[in-house]
Amino acid sequence: MCGIAGLFHLTTPKPVDPARIGKMCEAMVHRGPDGGGVWTAPGVGLGHRRLSIIDVAGSPQPMASTDGRAMLVFNGEIYNFRELRAELHELGAVFHTDGDSEVILAAWQRWGVDCLPRLSGMFAFAIYDLTRRTLFLARDRLGVKPLFLAPLSDGSLAFASELKGLCAHPLLRREADPLAVEDYMAWGYVPDSRSLLKGVEKLAAGHYLLLRHGAPLPRPVQWWDVSFAERNRRKPADLEAELVHLLRQAVTSRMVADVPLGAFLSGGVDSSSVVALMAEASSTPVKTCSIGFDVGALDETGYADRIARQFGTDHRSRTVSPDDFGDIDTLAAMFDEPFADASALPTWRVCQLARETVTVALSGDGADEAFAGYRRQRFQHGEDRLRGLLPQAVRGPLFGALGSVYPKADWAPRPLRAKATLLSLAGSSEEGYARALAVTTPEQREQLFSADFRRLRGDYRAEQPLLELMRGAPARSGLDRAQYADLKFWLPGDILTKVDRTSMAVSLEAREPLLDHRLIEFAARLPEGLRIRGVQGKWLMKQAMRRYLPGQILFRPKQGFVMPIAQWFRGPLAGTARGIAASAAITRTGWFDPARLREIAEAHIAGHADNSRLLWQLLMLDRSLGRLGLV
Repeated sequence: MCGIAGLFHLTTPKPVDPARIGKMCEAMVHRGPDGGGVWTAPGVGLGHRRLSIIDVAGSPQPMASTDGRAMLVFNGEIYNFRELRAELHELGAVFHTDGDSEVILAAWQRWGVDCLPRLSGMFAFAIYDLTRRTLFLARDRLGVKPLFLAPLSDGSLAFASELKGLCAHPLLRREADPLAVEDYMAWGYVPDSRSLLKGVEKLAAGHYLLLRHGAPLPRPVQWWDVSFAERNRRKPADLEAELVHLLRQAVTSRMVADVPLGAFLSGGVDSSSVVALMAEASSTPVKTCSIGFDVGALDETGYADRIARQFGTDHRSRTVSPDDFGDIDTLAAMFDEPFADASALPTWRVCQLARETVTVALSGDGADEAFAGYRRQRFQHGEDRLRGLLPQAVRGPLFGALGSVYPKADWAPRPLRAKATLLSLAGSSEEGYARALAVTTPEQREQLFSADFRRLRGDYRAEQPLLELMRGAPARSGLDRAQYADLKFWLPGDILTKVDRTSMAVSLEAREPLLDHRLIEFAARLPEGLRIRGVQGKWLMKQAMRRYLPGQILFRPKQGFVMPIAQWFRGPLAGTARGIAASAAITRTGWFDPARLREIAEAHIAGHADNSRLLWQLLMLDRSLGRLGLV
C-alpha cells in the first residue's frame, strides 16, 4: 500500500520542480514509510511513498517500463498479477522484478486503457507514456483506493492519494464549496463528485482519465459498472456452491503477501466468514484482532472470542472508552475534509492493534452492500411493496400529512419511531431511500443553516445526485436501486474512505475480499428472495456459510461497528456538546444558526432527542475547518 502524487501540465509542458512533488509526498509519508521517489520530465512529475508488501526488496517507484517508454506510480495491490504476468510473458513481455507494479506497466503497453478490466484488485495509479505524451489516471472498480484531483492556476492538474498531498502545493485554492457543505451535512461525508475545497474532486470509482499535453481537461470515463438488470435463475443449491467458490477465491487471492498478514474480527457474519476461510487456507493460526466498548450493550467481543476459539486463531482484543475522545484532532487530521462516521475511531483503534503484529489485514467490508445486509435495505424492500398498493396521488398527501405531525421519537422504543417511515412512504422509492441514507433530512438542514448560507447554496440539495444515480441505475426493482446506490455512493464515500484513512494512518494495508468484483457481479444477479427473506438479509451468504459458522453468529441481529457517542454526549462529553454552538471555527463561517445549535445540544443532553450523530458531525466539521485553512 502506498501514496502517490503528481503534476501534469495540460497546456505548455513547463518544467516541474522535483522538490514540489517531494513535499506533496512527504505530506503522506504515513501511507508509505518504507521509501519514496520522484521522477520528472517536461510537463509532468510523479511521486511515490512505499509501504512494502510484495517483492519487498525490489519494485521501487516511480517505476520505468522495461523499454523506458512509460513511468508508473501505483497505490494498491493487483491480486491476479501472477496470472497476468504469465500471459504477458507469453506475448513477449520481459520482467525484471517479482511484483505487480511492472505487470501494470506491461499491461498498459500491450492493451492501453483496455488493461483495466484485466486487473483484479484495488488500485489508483498514474502512468506517463513518453511516446504518446499522455498521462493515464485510473481508479479501481469499487473505489477502495482514493485519488484526489485539482486543476491549478498555472494550467496543471495536481493529483494525490489524500487531500493533504494537494494541500502541500502552494497554488491549491483554499475556498469552501457551499455545495460540499450541504452534501456533508446530509450524508456525513463529502461524496466523490466534490471536496470541501472548491475545485477539488475525487476521481470516481471505476473511472479513468487520459490526459494529453495541449488538450483540455477531459471528462472521466467510466470503465466498470455493476448491473442489477438480470436475474440468475439457477437452482439455489447451485448458486450456494458457486458463492462458496467465489468467497474462497476472493479470500485466498488476498492472502498473498511477503509480510505478516492477519484479519479484523468483529464477531459478525462478514468478518467471521473471512476468518473461517482464511483458517481453512492457512497452515498456521490466523492472527486476528477485535475492538470492544466499555458500554456492555454495544460490545461484541464475546462473539469475536467465540469465532477465535472455533478456528484457533492467534487473537487479541482491546477496549475503546470515552477517554479516546481526546484523540479527535488526530482522527480529524486523518481525513482532512470532514468525516462524521463515528465508527472511524474504533476502526482506527483496531488498525493500531493489528499493526502491532501484521502489515496486512483482511476485513469483512462490502457484504452488506452486495448481499442486502443493511436494515435500511430491508425496510426499502418492504416499503416498496406498500408503495405498490397505493397510487402516489393518494400516498403522498396521506403519509406526508401523517409524517409531518408524528413526533420524532428518538427516545421511544424502535417500533414507535415511525416518523421517518411515514415521510419515506410519502415519496418515491428513490426519495425514501435518500431519507434512509441521510444523517439529516432536508427539513432539518433548512432549520440548521443560516439565511446567508441558504443563499450561498442556492437551489442545490444534496439528494439530487443520489436520486439521479438511482433513477438511472441498471436495475429492476427498488431494492436493486438501493443496493446500487450503496455500492456507488455510500461505499466509496463512507465505508472505504474510513478504512483507507484509518489503516493508512498507521501504515497498515487493509484488504476487502468481499469486494472482489466477481462476488459483487454475482450478488447483483441474485433473485431478491435470495438476498432478503423475511427479516433476514444476506440470505444466500448465510446459507452458504452454515458449514463454517454457528447459527448464533449467522442469525443474530446485526449490530454494526458503532460507538456509544449518545451516552458520551450525555455524560463525560456533555460540555463538549454545549461548546459546539460557541465554537470559533463554526461560528466564524456564518453557515449555521447558533440558537439552533444550542437547542440541538441541550435537547440531546436532556434526553429529549438523540442528536448524537449530528453533534459528532458538527464537531468533526469544526475540527476540519482550521486544518484546511478555511477560517
